[in-house]
Amino acid sequence: MTAPIRIAAFYKFVPLPDYESLRAPLLRCCEAAPVRGSILLAAEGINATIAGTDPAVDVVLAHLREDARFANLAVKNAWHDNIPFRRMKVRLKKEIVALKAAHADPRRQVGEYIEPRDWNALISQEDVVVIDARNQYEVQLGSFRGALNPGTESFSKLPRYLDETLDAEQHKRVALFCTGGIRCEKATALLLANGFERVYHLRGGILRYLEHVPSAESLWQGKCFVFDERGAVSHAEAPTDEQT
Repeated sequence: MTAPIRIAAFYKFVPLPDYESLRAPLLRCCEAAPVRGSILLAAEGINATIAGTDPAVDVVLAHLREDARFANLAVKNAWHDNIPFRRMKVRLKKEIVALKAAHADPRRQVGEYIEPRDWNALISQEDVVVIDARNQYEVQLGSFRGALNPGTESFSKLPRYLDETLDAEQHKRVALFCTGGIRCEKATALLLANGFERVYHLRGGILRYLEHVPSAESLWQGKCFVFDERGAVSHAEAPTDEQT
C-alpha cells in the first residue's frame, strides 16, 4: 500500500531575473495547498523539496508550471508515512546550491548525463576518476565503491579540492555524483569552465540509481543521506522516478 505522504524533489537551472517577486505568491500557494518543506529561489533557478498529500503537491506543481520557465519541471517522488518537515520555507538566495564560483554556470554548459543503467560500466573503467561531490558527513553513510572522498564540510569547499586534485592534461575523464544531481550539474559546469573536456555526472543522482539498479548489481555501499527527517535511505527505500 502506498504511503499517504508524497515527497517531491525538484530543481532547475533557468534564468530568473525576477526571482524575488516569485517568493510571496509561491509561499501563499504552498501554505494554502497545504505542503511543508523548503524552496530556494535565485537568479540561477529553483531548488526544492516539498511534502504533503498527492493533491496538495499537485497544486504547487501546477502553480509553478503556469510559468513557462517551469513548464517541463522534472520531479522525483518518494512516499512516506508522515511529512518529514516541520514547516514551509521559501527563501531567496544568491545561488540555489552554493558553490561560490561565478564562472560555473549550468545554464550555459554541464557535463554529459549518464543514466543509472550505464553508470557501473563507466565508473569501472580505469581511466575514469570518480568523485563524490557531497560533504564528508554524507559520504560517511555510504558511497560508490572506489570513489574519491573530497572530505569537504560544505559544497563551496569542493572547488579547492578539485583544483588541488585534478589536472586537465592528466585526468582526461572525470565522473561526479551527488544525492539528486544538482550539485553535480554545477560541479561539472565548473570543470568544463576550467578546461576539462570529458566530464560526466549521474542523471538523477544516487537516489535515481538506487531506484533503477537492482541491489544485486549495485556498486553502491551503505545508505544515502537525505535532507529531511528520514535521515537516510537505502535501495529498498529509494523514491519512484515518476516525472509529474
